[in-house]
Amino acid sequence: PQVASAVWFLASPNASWMTGTVIAVDGGYSCH
Repeated sequence: PQVASAVWFLASPNASWMTGTVIAVDGGYSCH
């Protein structure tokens, strides 16, 4: 579900302002 959410956001018009961003899709592992 996390990957699908990231893809859904990136395909939406809301992501049109994002440039040069690394989106971590690791199941929350990087938060620990």
